[in-house]
Amino acid sequence: MASRFDDEIWELVTEDRAPPPAHLARFVTDLDPVADALDIGCGDGRLTELVTAERVTAADVSAVALDRARRRLPDARLVELEPDAPVPLGDSAFDLVLCAETLEHVRDVQLLLSEARRLLRPGGTLALTTPAHGRATALLALAGGWDRLFDPLSLHVRFFSRRSLARLLGELGFDCRRLERRHGTLLVIATR
Repeated sequence: MASRFDDEIWELVTEDRAPPPAHLARFVTDLDPVADALDIGCGDGRLTELVTAERVTAADVSAVALDRARRRLPDARLVELEPDAPVPLGDSAFDLVLCAETLEHVRDVQLLLSEARRLLRPGGTLALTTPAHGRATALLALAGGWDRLFDPLSLHVRFFSRRSLARLLGELGFDCRRLERRHGTLLVIATR
């Protein structure tokens, strides 16, 4: 069952054919080609269409987002997810799991990352992006006020620093191969 909340958000977002931010597009296009790829939290498929894979599966909690993704990804398998529930796909089915600009919106981060690990084949790659927070965020909050940085109506429910994200991935059994900050975004390559 789709998330009514997420559907309502996607209905407010105008359909746009503009490309994704350049640093995110470059991150995805730089990923090695694979046989089977899964994009968890694919949204409208803007980044998914940049994945080089023989077979692509795109998954999201919003039926509205998946309808938009369907137009971009006519050959992809689309899967509607239930929020805070296991992903209805088989174990070790993918060489690559992409989770771009999604983790910050998820209530049960441990479940999502555990599911990503379950879905990856041994040696498979998790490619993850999320907004970066850290000392600079703390300084901005001190200088400009906490509420100017963290809107209580924001769709972001999680905030990650390099250190907190690396620790979380390690605790959940990932080998973090690369974790860098670019344009206010944490870009991660980790393996199972």
